[in-house]
Amino acid sequence: MGKSSRKKRLDRIVAAAEAYFAKPVMDLSTPGGEGRSSCRLHFADQTVIATLRPNFRRAHLEAYVLSKISAYCDDTPKCLGVVGEIIFQSDVGGQRLNVVIAKTGGAKRRALAEEAVDKIFRVQSAARQAGLNADMPHLGVNDDWIENFTHAIDALEPLSSGRSAKVDRNALAELVLQPARQFVKWDCRSGNAAIGDDNRLRWFDFEYAGVRHGAEDLAWLIGDEAWPLSGAVMEEIVRDAFDPSAGYDLDPYMDFLSVYVTLHCVQRLKLILKEAKKRGWLSKTRVRKFDDAGVHPEFAAHLCRVGAHFADRRPLTAPIGCDFEDAARMFDRMIAAAA
Repeated sequence: MGKSSRKKRLDRIVAAAEAYFAKPVMDLSTPGGEGRSSCRLHFADQTVIATLRPNFRRAHLEAYVLSKISAYCDDTPKCLGVVGEIIFQSDVGGQRLNVVIAKTGGAKRRALAEEAVDKIFRVQSAARQAGLNADMPHLGVNDDWIENFTHAIDALEPLSSGRSAKVDRNALAELVLQPARQFVKWDCRSGNAAIGDDNRLRWFDFEYAGVRHGAEDLAWLIGDEAWPLSGAVMEEIVRDAFDPSAGYDLDPYMDFLSVYVTLHCVQRLKLILKEAKKRGWLSKTRVRKFDDAGVHPEFAAHLCRVGAHFADRRPLTAPIGCDFEDAARMFDRMIAAAA
């Protein structure tokens, strides 16, 4: 997006905000970068997050979701209004989870991860109470989506011994194609949560919300390459926080989560490699600051180890885990060579 286009977009947001709130915008900031869809509007008495979505439907779907969920919990932004394709939300804080957790260690890091997982379950519970499981579009249910998701394991072949080639894709597809029965926020990467002035963690960005199995939200967090916790630790945290009121038993839930995390990590790795080829490797600080794809060898190696942990939980996906371990070692060599 060129400078003139960005200025027009921001001018449009400011004009809509001033008309809607009936007061002047004193300042405007773009913490995620000028090219992002969201910005922070500074009024004399409050700050508001304004987001210009690509179409009317997405903006109003997100507004609907936030309005429904906020009636049952305080773990998401509140919808303050919607004007055309622009949605106004309460400001949940400038401390993004991806940055905060990277600076936090030991027991505090684990506690923060536990809160992030707990809040995913809380948001899903609120969505059930609000009836969103019956209202929202179903995600990832068509054949093309399933095929793309399961066949992506071919991307591991150039990075490994290629054991994934022998994995039964039809069996994978059967496991992934689950009945759509639970609200999902989608895109639960750690850059889409923030800690507010009240020290409360809240999830934001519900643009792609819908209904699927439900464990996908946890998979997005666990398989976020910039999320610094190991697969083993995250598995423990999910087990401890598990909410049976969603209608699932723990063991089948964890089995599905494992398969989904495995395949989600493949998708994230594909994105990293694509972006690295296009832009070169980026600094970890830049990635976190702008909530970018984790285009750094350390992030890629970590992602591969998380994928390997969850792939190793069942025989069907174990070969994928071996390929992930090969890929992790390749990235380790790259890191060592650059040291």
